[in-house]
Amino acid sequence: MFFTIEESLKVADRSDIKGKQFVAVLSFEEWQKNKDSFEMVIDMDPDLSDIYITKAEVNYDSLTGSFAIPDRKNPSGDDLKFAFVLDEKGIVFIDDHDTALGIIKRIQQTKKWKIPSLERFLYDFLDQIVKDDLRLMEKYEDELDSMEQAIIDGDENLPSGRLNDIRNDIRYLRIHYEQMMDLAAEFEENENGFFEPENLRYFRLFINRAERLHEESMSLRDYTMQLRDLYKAHLDLKQNRIMTVLTVVTTIFMPLTLIVGWYGMNFRYMPELEWQWSYPVVILVSIVIVIASLLFFKKKKWL
Repeated sequence: MFFTIEESLKVADRSDIKGKQFVAVLSFEEWQKNKDSFEMVIDMDPDLSDIYITKAEVNYDSLTGSFAIPDRKNPSGDDLKFAFVLDEKGIVFIDDHDTALGIIKRIQQTKKWKIPSLERFLYDFLDQIVKDDLRLMEKYEDELDSMEQAIIDGDENLPSGRLNDIRNDIRYLRIHYEQMMDLAAEFEENENGFFEPENLRYFRLFINRAERLHEESMSLRDYTMQLRDLYKAHLDLKQNRIMTVLTVVTTIFMPLTLIVGWYGMNFRYMPELEWQWSYPVVILVSIVIVIASLLFFKKKKWL
């Protein structure tokens, strides 16, 4: 599919883009058949099966690269991948799954330009990729706030696995923003002179936005680590309370165990064995020991 860059993106035929800056979306098979007609000097053909990161590479008289975009519904899952080839005449996206085409159609529906240019299109294309990410970060932050409140309230059913999922999602997004900044910086470098110098500001504008998202992701990453430590401290405190109760119970019954062991020896000449009040006295002493121990622990604030 072909578009010309005018006040907005206009759908065009292959023959209509001659002499105009254009945007094209081709499948890998279509690119292999028609790449020579674009007259782009390419040192190495893009390989859709070998895309792992978002990047741009400067060639002798063209600029090639790839996009690996995390799915915002599941950033830790498989990336949405496609390649591109670019020179001063326009840009060709090589995509077998219509990811790039979907982004381009959103630009076509929502953008009109007073001064249309390839640089402005590229800015809007990059911006479309991250345009909803601030809201995504806010959703993560709201969810983390809820987890923090649950920890403070002593909720024992805290989904700690979800905390790990959020941390992984943010990590993938953080790496993505770093790659997007590197790609925009490569555009801004303009080594081959494809872009007008006065339009390089668009790439700096995008880099600034990506930097803010990157900083927000770093802040959320730190927040998840703090919550992990808080949750661990909560578990340690709960365990300490259990150990305190067990220690108190053990301490209370130690003297009672001594009494049981002492009078369980049944020596022949133990006078208490023949005394009629020995049984109730031992019971009374045991009760006094328990009450005295509880009062002592309470005074020391161990209970």
